[in-house]
Amino acid sequence: MSTDHSHHHKLTTAGVLVTLGIIFGDIGTSPLYVLRAIVGESIINRDIILGGVSCIFWTLTMQTTLKYIVLTLRADNRGEGGVFALYTLVKKTKVKWLLVPAIIGGSALLGEGIITPAISVSSAVEGLQSLNPDIQTMPIVIGIIAALFFIQQFGTKSIGQFFGPVMLTWFVFLAVMGSISIANNVEVLKALNPYYGIKLLTTHPGGFWLLGAVFLCTTGAEALYSDLGHCGRENIRVSWIFVKVALMLNYMGQASFLLNLDGQKLGDISPFYAIIPKQILPIGIGVATIATVVASQALISGSFTLINEAIRLNLWPKVKINYPSNMKGQLYIPSINWLLMFGCIGIVLFFRESKNMEAAYGLTIIIGMLMSSILLVYYMRLKRYKLFYIIGFMITYAVIEVSFLIANLDKLPHGGWVTMLIATLLVIIMWIWYDARRIRNSYVEFVKLDEYLGLMFDLSKDLSIPKYATHLVYLTSANRKDEIESKIIYSILQKQPKRADIYWFVHVDLMDEPYTMEYRVTEIIKDDVIRIDFKLGFRVAPRINLMFRKVVQDMVKNKEVDITSRYESLNKNNVIGDFRFVVMEKFLSSENELPFYEKVVLKIYFFLKNISLSEEKAFGLDTSSVNIEKVPLIIAPPREIQLKRLD
Repeated sequence: MSTDHSHHHKLTTAGVLVTLGIIFGDIGTSPLYVLRAIVGESIINRDIILGGVSCIFWTLTMQTTLKYIVLTLRADNRGEGGVFALYTLVKKTKVKWLLVPAIIGGSALLGEGIITPAISVSSAVEGLQSLNPDIQTMPIVIGIIAALFFIQQFGTKSIGQFFGPVMLTWFVFLAVMGSISIANNVEVLKALNPYYGIKLLTTHPGGFWLLGAVFLCTTGAEALYSDLGHCGRENIRVSWIFVKVALMLNYMGQASFLLNLDGQKLGDISPFYAIIPKQILPIGIGVATIATVVASQALISGSFTLINEAIRLNLWPKVKINYPSNMKGQLYIPSINWLLMFGCIGIVLFFRESKNMEAAYGLTIIIGMLMSSILLVYYMRLKRYKLFYIIGFMITYAVIEVSFLIANLDKLPHGGWVTMLIATLLVIIMWIWYDARRIRNSYVEFVKLDEYLGLMFDLSKDLSIPKYATHLVYLTSANRKDEIESKIIYSILQKQPKRADIYWFVHVDLMDEPYTMEYRVTEIIKDDVIRIDFKLGFRVAPRINLMFRKVVQDMVKNKEVDITSRYESLNKNNVIGDFRFVVMEKFLSSENELPFYEKVVLKIYFFLKNISLSEEKAFGLDTSSVNIEKVPLIIAPPREIQLKRLD
């Protein structure tokens, strides 16, 4: 049955607190580096500071508030958000190429998961140099990142309850420090006027290219949408009011400090730490570091969820997934965890300082935002929004996001190529995994089951053949109940004929809803051939062994099937018969003659398949009762061989 998730949208004080801890970590730690990135090595002047803060305010308003908080959060899939959840919604439009922006958007978000912890933690820890310029911060940053990824395997249930209070403390700290600093130069309040932002972009030399640095203020907006299912729309919207006020107070507080440095260079000074009184600077560094750890944790958890969805949508190789606690939605993917850890540490070692990372940060994220905008347009069409609103959205965000993209392209030679390389590699893996399965599945041969039911019935009664199992279970990809793969029929009837008392065919159908868990039983031959169709949401782990056992228990309870062993000695003592699963594992036959593209795609696919989780483990089957049968995948048979017989 489907799970009702309407409670996620209830507005509560506890819900708002949890939202602060989960949703706003990434965007909430941006004040650590955004204004420093805008100023850079240039001489500070009034136009850059007022224009930069004006651009920050209107970016948070147009990009984060209007696009994500107001519009995108409406595009929930039974309470769940994120690029893949949005894709499953717009799939209903039957526009096949929408898979491309979904893959690119998902890959961009994963790429963000590698660089965000590195830049956030580095920016916070580098505050120690305000106390002692000789402190080497890089080892400390690497130690924090390594510890953060190490604890993922144990789950975050015990520490997760502290995320909300930590981030509440952080945002209050931002607001208080910013407010105190604003009092020193209230001229900064003029920055709320869009005139100063427009003036910077249109008249100041190089002003347009500062959009690449301004964009960093909204980098957590895409992750905000991905975590919709954890907190609910109303909790996010209400808490954002407080978060945006706190962020802007701090940005303007930093700008107030910078206005007093008019005509000078910033150097190694961090505007964020410069506005904190020296007496409480150690406390500020500690709070900032803890906040960046919480922000990184949220992004890591989001990466696990994203990969889990990609696996269910057949966009990623099957990998081991652990469930370290009973918390809803909490999971741990070891391979992704260690890849992210080594990626983050590699970023730290490569760039060494957070100000160098700023040059690389943002390019993949704006690409991801563009992809979500494309999907959102089709969602608006699906929901029959007025054409006026759809065109208005398209024009507005085409101008905004393409401008950000052009400005961020300037980062490509300065380190942006690193994140682009990572995102491109992820896109290639997703596309190959999807397209190879499409090629492979297009050549799967199905036969009519009715033509073989008589043979199967006779086989189950043929005492001259040793019994293979009391219950024989096959996983089938046939969507139609009256069809079955020819390879399964070959396995039952010809490849060591398999006599069983009951043949079970199990089919798993992936649904566009996130948490659907339904099944249907079809008795093809009473007490002899039974088919079970599972309908599972794209966020449900396919634990087929447990689910199948539950279905069989329900059928026994309803007296629909007798699973007692058919051996006389065991039957009279009511011993339950054995269940054996057969998994058909395909390999690429050497007989294939394929076009170059298909050959490359399938070779990479089978390479990835060999290093990923096996089919039986991916479906949660008990390996002690599973038989693996190797089946050659012959897609394009070679031309007829011309052989000459000699007398």
